[in-house]
Amino acid sequence: MSEDTIFSEVDEDLRADRMRQLWRRFGPWLLGAAVLVVLLVAVNEGWRWYRDSVAAASSDKLYAAMDLLDSGDIAGAQAALNEVVASGSGSYPELARFAQAAILADEGKADEAVAAYDALANSLNNTRLRETALLLAAQSLADSGDVEGVRSRLAGLLAADNPFRSVARETLGLAEYAAGDADAARREFDKIINDPQTSLDLLRRVQIFDAQLRSEGAADPAATDAAAAEAPADAPATDAPATSSAADPAAGSAAANPDTASQ
Repeated sequence: MSEDTIFSEVDEDLRADRMRQLWRRFGPWLLGAAVLVVLLVAVNEGWRWYRDSVAAASSDKLYAAMDLLDSGDIAGAQAALNEVVASGSGSYPELARFAQAAILADEGKADEAVAAYDALANSLNNTRLRETALLLAAQSLADSGDVEGVRSRLAGLLAADNPFRSVARETLGLAEYAAGDADAARREFDKIINDPQTSLDLLRRVQIFDAQLRSEGAADPAATDAAAAEAPADAPATDAPATSSAADPAAGSAAANPDTASQ
């Protein structure tokens, strides 16, 4: 056996000893980490399955409530919706509360519907759902002519960059019309008509409202704005004589006393 062969076998034995020592030192930790990863994956998949199954059950209960509502069983629908609100998961409880408020509005209980929508708006974190609740509350108030109540709920929705702005303006216009202010209502409808992003269905509906207001003698917003813009230009002409008199008091005094002027 050559000297190189002997040294090679010794090196292999040394490497094997080091590996055995490393395994005895770190092997249990590696096995524990592997088991932990497997357990975490299993727990995550189990939680996803449970969450999906609970969401599916909430969805089934909500659809069952809608079916009862469509069949005319209001009491049964309310009971089913109450169950979804109490034990549902995800966004289903909020959707059930929207449905409950809609039932109140359909039954003509406007005050209760508004209170339900307001409570939803105050409890929701999702911006669009919150704005939807405020819009529905305002629509429930529109027929009563409560312009201030409608306006206070639509304040943020009337902004030029809000996607609900046209529907919000329609709601405000209807409230103003119900309050007897046809001119203000037509002004809101005119903003919708002149908005290039207004949907075709809403545009057609608002054009019908506008034609009705026009037939009732409501002022044309464009003409009113033009008249308001021209009014300040006429004001200085009215004040001109007074200004001249104030600028030359001696002339005024001479005109009042011709004898003094002749002297």
